Amino acid sequence: MKAVILAAGYGTRLQRDVSSDRSGRFAHLVGVPKPLLPVGRSPLISRWVRALTRSGTVDGIYVVERLGAVACLQLALKHFGIQDGVIVIGGDTLFREDFSLGRVTQKVSELQERSGDSCLLLCYRCRDEETQKYGILEVDDNLRVLRMKEKPRPSETESRRACPCFYVFSKESLPLLDAFLEEKKDAPIEERDAPGNFVSWLIPRKPVFAHEISGRFDVGNLPSYLECDVYFSEKLQDDKSFMV
Repeated sequence: MKAVILAAGYGTRLQRDVSSDRSGRFAHLVGVPKPLLPVGRSPLISRWVRALTRSGTVDGIYVVERLGAVACLQLALKHFGIQDGVIVIGGDTLFREDFSLGRVTQKVSELQERSGDSCLLLCYRCRDEETQKYGILEVDDNLRVLRMKEKPRPSETESRRACPCFYVFSKESLPLLDAFLEEKKDAPIEERDAPGNFVSWLIPRKPVFAHEISGRFDVGNLPSYLECDVYFSEKLQDDKSFMV
């Protein structure tokens, strides 16, 4: 299995907050892309590279920094000739200590023993008022994903399963990227850029399942970044085994 880290995000909201701050405390964050933000003593993306390497779950890590997210994934697959299952990771995403790459890959193995083209998404419980910020997964009793609703109002779905940018795509599902981009070639960029749009399109075409975790860290604005930084600076119990 390979890992592709989507690292093109610049962080407009965060940079706006940093530029507006008059204390000077955050001047070192000016112009820093989100994957390179210091989180504790390490850049955010370094924590993923370290965890992926230590866990032994992948035999290749690729970082892509241009085009839209879906096009970035397609670029990596074609440029590097990837013909394997792929873990796609948002370069601005980190999870809490209950997350384990080992458990994720074990779950994928179990699913693919039953159906070799199965894919896996993560999800965590969000509050009612947060549904309009995320893609929300609706699942059946076996955690098979029935659909993903993009930023629905709370009244539009009973689900509170938010889906972060961490997807495990089977190798059988990846050729569908070409079909998706061809179908969306004349659509507005927001309909073909976000990886969640491909996930929504994939769900009725391949078996896709959900794996629950307790939550994620968001570095979208300055308060959420500071919460993340404090956690990794002061609260993380075992840095060496984190996410492994």
